[in-house]
Amino acid sequence: MKRLNNHPFIIKLFAAFHSDDYLHFVVDFCSGGELFYLLQNKRLFTETEAKFYFSEILLGLEYIHNQNVLYRDLKPENIFIDIDGHIKLADFGLSKIQNSADLNETYCGSAEYMSPEMLNGDNYSYGIDYYSLGAVLYEMVTGLPPFYSTDQNEMFMGALYKELEYPRQFIS
Repeated sequence: MKRLNNHPFIIKLFAAFHSDDYLHFVVDFCSGGELFYLLQNKRLFTETEAKFYFSEILLGLEYIHNQNVLYRDLKPENIFIDIDGHIKLADFGLSKIQNSADLNETYCGSAEYMSPEMLNGDNYSYGIDYYSLGAVLYEMVTGLPPFYSTDQNEMFMGALYKELEYPRQFIS
């Protein structure tokens, strides 16, 4: 987190310390809560709201990638809203320092936002974060992540083999 401490859309780490049982982080206070909570309350964002959040998340991801960090767990629960309504990317527990030429094969992340490369066990790089960003955008405008199902296997098969369908109101 110290490596990523200089961007307006990344949660700032002020201090870290531990007790016998816990690791503690002192970070920015984000009074707007999680994007997940906002989505649960609003159900859908307007196109303007979705563009605003999408753009800030994209700028945060670009900064992270320029610092040679692969995020690997972009989801609404890891996106916080500060007092001014701007996003802060948080929870870098699955992140990895990434050399641009290296590829990864570690299976990790949150099911609804995993890329097909990750699901297939293929080698991957920064593209998986952009897939997750697209899934978050889809959820902001439709109310659910792409290929969502309560059956995780069905959701994975959808992400791997189905063409993405858009709700009727988005088809002109």
